[in-house]
Amino acid sequence: MPDFQAQTEVREDDPLEARRVAAVLAAVEAGDTARLTDLLAPLHAADIADLLEQMGAGDRHALLHLWSGEIDGEILSEIDESIREEVIDHLPRDVLHQAVRELDTDDVVDILEDLEAPQREQILTALEDVDRVAVEQAMAYPEGSAGRLMQREVVVAPEPWTVGEATDFLRRAKRLPDQFYHIILVDPRMKPMGYVTLGRLLSARRDVPLRDLTEASFRTVKATEEEADVAYIFNQYHLISCPVVDAAGRLVGVITIDDAMNVLDEEHEEDMLLLAGVGEESAISDQVIETARKRLPWLFANLLTAILASLVIAQFEDSIARLVALAVLMPIVASMGGNAGTQTLTVAVRALATRDLTGSNVWRVIRRETIVGLVNGLFFAVVMGAVGWVWFGDGALGAVLAAAMVVNLLVAGMAGILVPVLLEKGGLDPALASGTFVTTVTDVVGFFAFLGLATVILI
Repeated sequence: MPDFQAQTEVREDDPLEARRVAAVLAAVEAGDTARLTDLLAPLHAADIADLLEQMGAGDRHALLHLWSGEIDGEILSEIDESIREEVIDHLPRDVLHQAVRELDTDDVVDILEDLEAPQREQILTALEDVDRVAVEQAMAYPEGSAGRLMQREVVVAPEPWTVGEATDFLRRAKRLPDQFYHIILVDPRMKPMGYVTLGRLLSARRDVPLRDLTEASFRTVKATEEEADVAYIFNQYHLISCPVVDAAGRLVGVITIDDAMNVLDEEHEEDMLLLAGVGEESAISDQVIETARKRLPWLFANLLTAILASLVIAQFEDSIARLVALAVLMPIVASMGGNAGTQTLTVAVRALATRDLTGSNVWRVIRRETIVGLVNGLFFAVVMGAVGWVWFGDGALGAVLAAAMVVNLLVAGMAGILVPVLLEKGGLDPALASGTFVTTVTDVVGFFAFLGLATVILI
């Protein structure tokens, strides 16, 4: 029989391949700490976090029991918030304290936001005094603001300094951020006046004033600004880092590109989940009851809209009874309208999120999507008109089907753009329930147009 090592040989180029996961689970079940370390030690912190998220709760607890001493700050910050509290509960106190001490203040704040008060206090107690004060000050800013997103560890220099003075300062400094991209120039009141990239600093002569090397991309954001707006600024202006200032314009921290990109990723994920109606914080590691609880309200809303569409159908039950072909063709009209509306809706929500759809071009886009709906409606009117005629041998039925297709795809194009725009104008997330509203409109209009026309023309 082949030995355990041979059975669990894994490829290094695929951190989460099935064989590695199986090998990790086998090592956990066998209580083999040495083998578990061999499997996990080469992995990036993000891959280890993904592995923990993919496991069931029992296997996860067993792994943490065997390997908890190796959980560091980087792994802790990568773990999804849906299981982070559970992981923290299973870490020895000394391991947890050492892990959080390794983190920058922005990562500590990110962890604290999702924890209950007792766990928050436990982590704050583990921090050095200066870091604890910085984290508490960051937590005082509104949730979802730049103040929560920023890190307090910044590298600053007086504006009059030269390259030589700045270089000497960096070499003498006992404590610098693990990663930084700019030296921020400040005036005597600690107001940012510009920044210099490390590349330009290293390539310039010692006597060159720092102010001569500042980047044209320099801008600041207020600590109270929404993090989604900050992420947009990074993406729009291709920033690497951005100073954060308080109400008086004084420097209080810096946001780096990795944090801004995380916000963009979370915004995109949230929009996808809301459009699908599964809640904005769903994860594959959620428990059954929790998952069902998040999805139930959306399913209930869909039930109500389906009942509304059924009430429209009920108004024409005599027509359906007299011409059974109507019942056969109804789903086609509704389905085509729903799909067309979803296409427009997806484009609209994305454009709103990236701010490509604004008050200056909204009517032009609405007009375009309406015309697109009309063009598609005319095309499929010809197709389905011919299908209805050939299938049922009734040219009038084909004409009714064609007319209903034009009406529904035209309305679908309008609804797909108007619903998210109106939701945003009302101060709501444009992804919130947009799919439900658009589907309801296309179902109701599709059924009413098709059955109404059929009742008037055919019966």
